[in-house]
Amino acid sequence: MKRTSLNIIYFVSTLLALVISNRAHAQHNQLDTIKVYAFITPSGDTIPMSYLPDVQVNTKLTKAQKRYWAEWTRLRNAVYVTYPYAITASRVINEINKKLVGVFNKQERKKIIKSKEKELKRDFADKITQLSVYQGRVLMKLINRQTGNNCYEIIDEYKGAFTAGFYQTIALIFGGNLKLTYDPISKDLDMEKIVMDVQRMYGYTS
Repeated sequence: MKRTSLNIIYFVSTLLALVISNRAHAQHNQLDTIKVYAFITPSGDTIPMSYLPDVQVNTKLTKAQKRYWAEWTRLRNAVYVTYPYAITASRVINEINKKLVGVFNKQERKKIIKSKEKELKRDFADKITQLSVYQGRVLMKLINRQTGNNCYEIIDEYKGAFTAGFYQTIALIFGGNLKLTYDPISKDLDMEKIVMDVQRMYGYTS
């Protein structure tokens, strides 16, 4: 009798399990599955992943941050204006240097330099004179970046030490300095980043 009761209980339990399983299977549909993105690791494991919605955070800039971004914007605008001039100056200087190779006659050298000087004045004199003092300083730094020489050294090379000294004196009177150099690692790091952006956008090459 006891064994019969156990058999009946076992039979009923099995029957109930089958019924529950069939009902669960019958009610299962595509809505029961949540599809997610997956990330496959280098070792071949598949890890579920999902993307959180963007969250916009608004805050007020501090005075220091406002000052930094104002200076950065001013620098960016100056680089956009003057970098094409620095590229042209570098090209002309390279052309002069190529033509001066093997030329030792002073008159002939002056003739070569003067022809290129006229070209620069014709194409850029009006535009350069419209630059602000700040833009002029940025241009001198960029010329140093492109040529490896500061403006004083360039004038000294092509026009002589007296002329270079004269222009340096004038520059100092108006708050400039022909001997400005370019430091892309620290002092002029922001300028270098802006130059790289300009090169990418407009296809300039150093």
